[in-house]
Amino acid sequence: MDTMRERFASTASRLLDEDPRLAVVLADIGADGFRRAAERHPDRVVNVGIREQLLVGVGGGLALAGLRPVLHTFASFLIERPFEQVKLDFGHQGTGGVLVSAGGSYDWPAGGFTHMAPGDVALLDTLDGWTVHVPGHPDEAEVLLRHACAAGDDRVYVRLSAQGNSRSLPVTGSGFTAVRHGRPGAPVVVAVGPLLDAVFAATSGLDATVLYAATVRPFDGAALRAAAGGTAEVVLVEPYLAGTSTAAASEALADVPHRILGLGTARAELRRYGTTAEHLAAHGLDPRSLRERITAFTGRAG
Repeated sequence: MDTMRERFASTASRLLDEDPRLAVVLADIGADGFRRAAERHPDRVVNVGIREQLLVGVGGGLALAGLRPVLHTFASFLIERPFEQVKLDFGHQGTGGVLVSAGGSYDWPAGGFTHMAPGDVALLDTLDGWTVHVPGHPDEAEVLLRHACAAGDDRVYVRLSAQGNSRSLPVTGSGFTAVRHGRPGAPVVVAVGPLLDAVFAATSGLDATVLYAATVRPFDGAALRAAAGGTAEVVLVEPYLAGTSTAAASEALADVPHRILGLGTARAELRRYGTTAEHLAAHGLDPRSLRERITAFTGRAG
């Protein structure tokens, strides 16, 4: 099976053939995947080199010219390094585009902390009007990419990962999906993107409702309220900074007695490269750690 990044390259290349409004902007990373598309559309596949601020600036300029720009590089170089350009060239200018990242929180541990961006979604939360997709499978990535590219002039962030679930689920570009139903009053566990398989394993045999979120912004407060009922114990399991969505969940449950546990990557930097699996375990996001943390929070053992 291809990876999410490979699916992105093949999908975006086909979309360039189908939609003359689409343009792809790269900063060296991922350029090989668009070599043939660049030969077919040299005016709409632009590689600016290792200049991430320029990457975003060019994208904003293309949007002002009426195109639908798709920007791609590692998350740390797409969101964190050129954040001022993201804030101004898209938000302040009122333009739209699709930012497609790779690398995630720790997908390439050998690259070190320079190539990790556990705070990317939290950083985008400081800006208004961004839709955020976090697919958990290459098939979902393709659907969400097509949805994002055809979304008029909206601002969309698509967070691709080297990690993934064993199977895809139907995704629509909005809302959460209930994939396991507990009894009334059971805890609600929200599994984001590529962490669904780990959450499923962690909650096996537990009385819990599991919601799957491949689109996290806008936050689907209505689905969370419906799953929670009159009182709520909620666990958010996100593949980025722990607690990123706790404020959104708390707002959705403002008039419902509730407790929320936000699980994700820790703020402390892990300075040993290790492997992706070791980073998952160190952050407590492997199935065994998740089960221990969920049952300790809810007081309900399987």
